[in-house]
Parts: sequence; structure tokens; C-alpha cells
Amino acid sequence: MDNQAKLSPEEQKRLADHRTRFFVPELEISDSTKEVLVKYSKIPEDQLQNHVESIAIHPYPCIGMGRFLNLHIGRHQLYQSEILPRMLSGDQTYLDLGCAFAQDIRRLVADGVDSSKCYGADLRLDFLELGYELFNDRNSLKSRFIAADIFDNDSALKELHGQIDIIDASSFFHLFTLDEQKQVARSVIKLMRPRKDSLVVGRQVGNADPQEYPRRNGLGTRFRHDLPSWRRMWDEVGEETGVKFDVGGTMQTVPNLGTVPGAAELEGESAAMMEFYVRRLG
Repeated sequence: MDNQAKLSPEEQKRLADHRTRFFVPELEISDSTKEVLVKYSKIPEDQLQNHVESIAIHPYPCIGMGRFLNLHIGRHQLYQSEILPRMLSGDQTYLDLGCAFAQDIRRLVADGVDSSKCYGADLRLDFLELGYELFNDRNSLKSRFIAADIFDNDSALKELHGQIDIIDASSFFHLFTLDEQKQVARSVIKLMRPRKDSLVVGRQVGNADPQEYPRRNGLGTRFRHDLPSWRRMWDEVGEETGVKFDVGGTMQTVPNLGTVPGAAELEGESAAMMEFYVRRLG
């Protein structure tokens, strides 16, 4: 039986409103994403729109709004100058933390990186099958995907401790409170290869007024950083763990953030996108 049939009329209306609120009828596919889907995934260009929209019917905000089409790692300020060259060397490893569809892994692999050097991790691998469907690489992608809770010290991520050269933590830290983010940072340090230039990179929602902001569901808060507060957090955790970091990045207000469904009331008028790097100094 369809699970929706079990819902009351009020619940069905609430679900329908939720889907409408977080659904973009015609998804925009960037030139960069088109390149990956055509050249790597071998999807005919005239079929791209139908292909991606057949996946966007699933009732999750990140899917309905097409966020799985954002291959952010390829636009990071260090991608061309450092991230991609290091991964192409063949002796580096990459972890997509909170990987969802693992679309950033596909960007790297499409650019020539050995997929067996790439790992993905998420609390649950709910979107893994959709990632294979989207990128048409079920039989060719050799990346390993791990279901793990970043707050569980005994999770399967323990196998990767001290083995990761580049960690992509896009849209991850900003999910948590400041105290939780410090816990995540400690876990990330354990994953990093203990040598100079191990990197954490990513992109996340920030705020010109750094503080705890209410969660969408009304249960608890999550902390939004500006660059100074982000640096302070890593300085504090680095001091605790005996590791020093160079922390930098860019932060800019997103003029159209308020047009994104649900964004305005979540982040406020000072909302911004922050791109960052955290480089181990020794």
C-alpha cells in the first residue's frame, strides 16, 4: 500500500505543501554539470532535462530543489590550483563527508581522478542508488561509501583515521550547534593524514552575525559562522589537539537567498555563503 494513503487528509495536505515549497518545476543544469553528465555519464544532451527531472520527483528538499546538480568542489577556489592536481598525482585520498549523491566525487572522476582514491560517507546512504542512476556509473565507479555517524567514535569511519588528504565538508558543519561542530572538527582531525597540507575544504551557509539560529523543525539550533568565528573554532580545537591550522576563505551575501524556498526565515537578512579551507600546518 502507498504510505501516503495511510496519512490523514491534514497530513497529506501538509506533505503536499512541503513538496510544493521545496520543488523547482524546471531544474537548471549548469554548463559544468552538463559536461559531466554528457562526457562522463554518456547521457545524450537532448535527454538531460528529462533525465535529471525524473530523479527530482523524490520528496526531499535537496532533491526537489536540484541541489544534487551542484558540483561545488569544481568551483572551489583551490580546485584547479591544488585539489585536482593533488588528486591526479595518484597518491592522495579524498573523502566527501555528508556525500548524499556523491556528486562532487563524480566531478573529480570526470576530470581524471582514480575513483578508488575517493570515499564518501553519510549518516545513511539513502541517495546512493539515485547517485548511480543520475551518473550512470554503477558498474564503473570504484569509490567506497560508508554509512557512519560522525559523532560515533567507533563507526566505520575509524578505518580511515589518519588516511585522508583532502576532506570535502560542504554543507555539513552548518547542520550543527557550535559545540557539535567542535566535536565534528575533532573527528575530522582524526581522519586527516597527520602531515602538512592535509586539507578540509567546503562551502556552507554563514551569517554576518555569527550565532545559533533555530532549526527549521523548531527543535534546537545550528550555528552560523562568519570567517572570524570559523577561524576561532579551529584555533580552539587545534589547541586542544595540538595541531595548528591555516584557515581562510571567502564569504559573501547571496542577494537571491531570500528567493530560495524556506531560506529567508531560516537564515535572516545577514545570510551568506562561506567557502573555506582549513590547512594543516604540521
